[in-house]
Amino acid sequence: MTVYFVGAGPGAADLITVRGARTLAACGVCLYAGSLVPRELLAECPPGARLVDTAELDLDEITAELVRAHEQGQDVARLHSGDPSVFSAVAEQMRRLDAAGVPYEVVPGVPAFAAAAAALKRELTVPTVGQTVILTRIAQQATAMPEGEDLATLGRSGALIVLHLAARYVDRVVEELLPHYGAACPAAVVAYASRPEELVLRGPLGEIAGQVKAAGVLRTAVIMVGRTLGAEQFRDSHLYSPERDRHAC
Repeated sequence: MTVYFVGAGPGAADLITVRGARTLAACGVCLYAGSLVPRELLAECPPGARLVDTAELDLDEITAELVRAHEQGQDVARLHSGDPSVFSAVAEQMRRLDAAGVPYEVVPGVPAFAAAAAALKRELTVPTVGQTVILTRIAQQATAMPEGEDLATLGRSGALIVLHLAARYVDRVVEELLPHYGAACPAAVVAYASRPEELVLRGPLGEIAGQVKAAGVLRTAVIMVGRTLGAEQFRDSHLYSPERDRHAC
């Protein structure tokens, strides 16, 4: 049997992919992150499916559930918020399943930063303004950042910075990015992207921390800083240019 790591999307239940919904419907066991995954998605599971909220389980307990279901001949949906490729903690689960000889597959989902960009009605890559997006977080008590991946270093690129898991530390974010982006650089914070309680904050980098604290945003938010957030005067993309040779290989 197979374990499927399924991206549930950023919050709205209807943003799960068709493949993700079909996978849920085919699995007799579903492990889900109860604090992050919308409960409406569990309706996609088949009648009688075993549903396990992993919010209070540690890695060993989660692995034991996955292995047990496999040994019982049941496919398992391991439902994660967003997309499994970033900040999902699936790497250590995969490592454990490899050691146990349990096969698994990954079903991608809509990442939080994409939902945040949609809420802002912004393309994050704009011709001649910015073509690079950096997805990162900041060091916290639980996990340190690798050498060379601190904000002060990443900020030297001038690229659009997207920060997950950092709303509680917005003062630190602003302090470390100000020398590279300047107080007037466009910034935004999107909390609960795609959900009914979605909150969008916009402003210059020098003022965004005040907005975040005034709104009481502490978690489930994405911080974005970069010139493309405010880009208005830029060259049209070559993709649809009448000068482009559409017959060229």
